[in-house]
Amino acid sequence: MSSTNVETNGGHDNILRPRPRKPQHSQVSELVREHSNTSTSTNGHLDAPSDDMTSGMTSGRSTPVPENAPASTKALSSARKQVRAEQRRRLFPTIEFASRVSHFDPRSDYRDFHGFFNLFWIGLAIMGITTMMRNYKDTGYPLRVQIWTLFTVKLWHLAIADFSMVASTAVSLPLHRLFRSSRGSLTWKKGGMAIQSIYQVVWLAFWIAVPFVLNWTWTSQVFLLLHTMVLLMKMHSYAFYNGHLSETEKRLHALDEPHNASKAPAYVYPSVDNPMGKLAHKDMEVDSDNEDDALSQLREDLAHELTSPIGNVTYPRNLSWANYIDYLLCPTLCYELEYPREKSINWTSLIAKIVATFGCIFLLTIISEEFILPVLQESTVRLENTSSVSETLLILAETMSWLLFPFMLTFLLVFLVIFEYVLGAFAEITRFADRHFYSDWWNSTDWMEFSRKWNVPVYSFLRRHVYATSKPSIGRNMATLITFLISAVGHEIVMACITKKLRGYGFVCQMLQLPIVMMQRTRWVRAHKTANNVLFWCSMIMGLSLICSLYVLV
Repeated sequence: MSSTNVETNGGHDNILRPRPRKPQHSQVSELVREHSNTSTSTNGHLDAPSDDMTSGMTSGRSTPVPENAPASTKALSSARKQVRAEQRRRLFPTIEFASRVSHFDPRSDYRDFHGFFNLFWIGLAIMGITTMMRNYKDTGYPLRVQIWTLFTVKLWHLAIADFSMVASTAVSLPLHRLFRSSRGSLTWKKGGMAIQSIYQVVWLAFWIAVPFVLNWTWTSQVFLLLHTMVLLMKMHSYAFYNGHLSETEKRLHALDEPHNASKAPAYVYPSVDNPMGKLAHKDMEVDSDNEDDALSQLREDLAHELTSPIGNVTYPRNLSWANYIDYLLCPTLCYELEYPREKSINWTSLIAKIVATFGCIFLLTIISEEFILPVLQESTVRLENTSSVSETLLILAETMSWLLFPFMLTFLLVFLVIFEYVLGAFAEITRFADRHFYSDWWNSTDWMEFSRKWNVPVYSFLRRHVYATSKPSIGRNMATLITFLISAVGHEIVMACITKKLRGYGFVCQMLQLPIVMMQRTRWVRAHKTANNVLFWCSMIMGLSLICSLYVLV
């Protein structure tokens, strides 16, 4: 240790002391200035400040506060001393300890994990780059061409068919105008609903059959089928909601002569704020044809139902081609007279979502080419050369294990490309403000919660047009069963069209969710949220690879 001798009265005191250094901290300088005249002893050390240096009645740097000073003056003096005392804290850095939880703790309120989202994309980029490098080393080409070539087969057929399918949904508008103007058997309630339903069934069957008749590739068939399902739900919502409004309008006009008009309470159609529908002011009964508060309230309820929630559009002003085309482009399956809108298009966000859409499709193709198709092709050959049941089951189990991770990535990318990028891009194009297309489905603890959070547009459609309309007639349990049944049939149609096999595996697996949900909602099982979430993820990942293996190999 470096040291120096300090002379005292012309001699040495033979005491080793640290070499004096220039104070590096402002608080040290302040202490030296304050106590240089009072606390320096003969040996050169700084003594501790005496207790009577700064009395309780002085601020330390200002004039002492008299005993008889007003209370406000004393308070100000005390505040100044406290502030200066806080500034003269310990020179050595301290750590403040408190009762806190980590970010991943279930009790934590921290929810920003966007960095992991970026890490997910970085990992996928690494996977894509290393895969292309390996392909180039093995084949001389960065990408395989087995799936890429399918995108261009009969591309013009797909474009013409898709445009024709979209145009054929526009029949709903002239049909509805006919139903609205009719006063006989073609009103919505008497014959219009049946005509619209028959048209939808025939329309769906025709466009499902088109890819089979034209012998399309499975990629084109998947695109047309999914678009067909979306437009079917859009067409149904448009027709049935406007049909309800046409009957409401007739009732409102009929009350101009209330003698023969229906005086039943107005029915409020299901919406976001009113998901199950209701009867407005059902406690108020209109007993006579005279003008009273009940009759006026009924007129007001009917008129309110014909007006959009925002208040800018009133039925039947919405019955125009511009409104219908705008509805087709809006990323929603539930028709409303008016939607909340953004002030302008965010072009940067729109371009980013378009680029991300093609990026996801690129990654999905790589995953299918490199990690899914080779496994399925190899397993198909092995199954053809075996006749033993045990060996067949072993091949199926091995195939499932190899497909677990690829299908998990496929599932996540399909979710992103549909609900974040495609729907987000159409929301930007139409300035559609409500962009709640999904919720935190990754935290689901049962399948019912997953169905509510995973696909909010489809869930809203089924709740509005299936569950809410059937519950008053058949009860809650049967309405839930019918809703699951329709959803399972839709998923089975998609799988049957992709694989060109009608097996029913997807239908059975989805209907099995009902007893599983009943078990998960028992008091003992429901209390273990982490275990239920782990069970959900395991069943999701294993279910995807299981269904794919069964449809392709069996």
